[in-house]
Amino acid sequence: MKYFIITFGCQMNKSDSERIAFLLERIGYKKTPNEREADLIVINMCSVRQSAVDRVYGLAKKFTQIKNQKSKVKTLLTGCISKKDFLRFQKFFDYVLPIKTLKIWPEILKKKGGYYLSNQREKEFLEKFKCDYLKIKPKHEKNFSAFVPISSGCDNFCSYCVVPYTRGSLICRPHEEILEEIRDALKNGAKEIWLLGQNVNDYHSNSKLKSQKSKVINFAKLLKMVNDVPGNFWLRFTSPHPKNFSEKLIETMAKCEKFTPYLNLPLQSGDDEVLKRMRRNYTAKEYKNLVKKIRRVFKKIRKSIYKKGFPEGFALEDTISISTDIIVGFCGETKKQFQNTLKLFKEIKFDMAYIAQYSPRPGTLAEKFEDDVPKDEKERRWKLLQKILQKFALSFNKKFLGKKILVLAEEFKDGFLIGKSRHHKSVKFEGKENLVGNFVLVKIERAFPWGLKGKLIEK
Repeated sequence: MKYFIITFGCQMNKSDSERIAFLLERIGYKKTPNEREADLIVINMCSVRQSAVDRVYGLAKKFTQIKNQKSKVKTLLTGCISKKDFLRFQKFFDYVLPIKTLKIWPEILKKKGGYYLSNQREKEFLEKFKCDYLKIKPKHEKNFSAFVPISSGCDNFCSYCVVPYTRGSLICRPHEEILEEIRDALKNGAKEIWLLGQNVNDYHSNSKLKSQKSKVINFAKLLKMVNDVPGNFWLRFTSPHPKNFSEKLIETMAKCEKFTPYLNLPLQSGDDEVLKRMRRNYTAKEYKNLVKKIRRVFKKIRKSIYKKGFPEGFALEDTISISTDIIVGFCGETKKQFQNTLKLFKEIKFDMAYIAQYSPRPGTLAEKFEDDVPKDEKERRWKLLQKILQKFALSFNKKFLGKKILVLAEEFKDGFLIGKSRHHKSVKFEGKENLVGNFVLVKIERAFPWGLKGKLIEK
């Protein structure tokens, strides 16, 4: 039997798909690169935006045609699924299952079909499944880069976000379990570790170690523990919430030498009234001050660590790259309120941003609001921010011109290697395919808004 997985959405979904792959292979399935050869087609869906849901709907129709040609093929839908979408997709898929039920999939797959609609936040469901599926080992798509979930779910209830409903309450993994998974990944060749969570810096776990003065392990302590794991690797995390950034966490990030100088810090809006309607629990001024503090502390501590100068390949190590997430055209966002976002965007000078046009999500508080910003106005605001972002991104990337930087080579295409720098910048350079999965030194010769191009330094 063969399986084929299609994954939409965030790193957490990608990590979940790696666990799905491991489980399927454990019960006898083999991976196929061709969906038409598969006996089981799995779609791991995302519900953050309507466009992602629409793509799944398009594929569902396509797979119905495949099933008509190959009657024995089964289709399974999992991931972030709202109640509304569950009812919509039930007629297209043989199985619609929450990812938290993964450990019982072997039994369900023996049946002709299976549908499991449950309130992800209800006590009975949480007590039965918790986030035990994360104990299933992942089959990493790339051995050199490992996604390691440290928690599942979210309790923030931002008014536009469906995640608290599709992922359930925040549940944190024991830190011992996380560290064990990281050590296993490093043994298998990992050069980059991503700590994942819908609200990653709200992590907390109880310690059983007598050596720990405090019995509670928060995110700052976990970050330090991961940094202390032996090995030559980079450490990153996503996705944090601004309200959970303590001074201790900022200091720990700067002091952990394996933590790379890159942070995605979602803003969503630069207007206080919009932020209030979004239920973000911070003001534009508080966010701006947080960014200033992170940049200041990071520069001060990294300079003190490398008093004799940065090691080769660590150019601009004291300058943290900050990207963000923005939603334009949220319910009731006036032109003046958008101008406040535009103003803050210019003041902070993000060197990367992920800008989305608002679309209502079923079951959220904002679904009850009027989606009153016209589509063409959302498009106009999106283009304005993209234009400004392009300018700041290019300005930041030009700082690397002439400098030698370390790059983790991720893929080989048409004679070129493409990888990521410590600042999470895409870098393209000529090289051999056998360098994929390795750290290499590259001298940057050209800068573009969305990436860098350089020359491999042979060693």
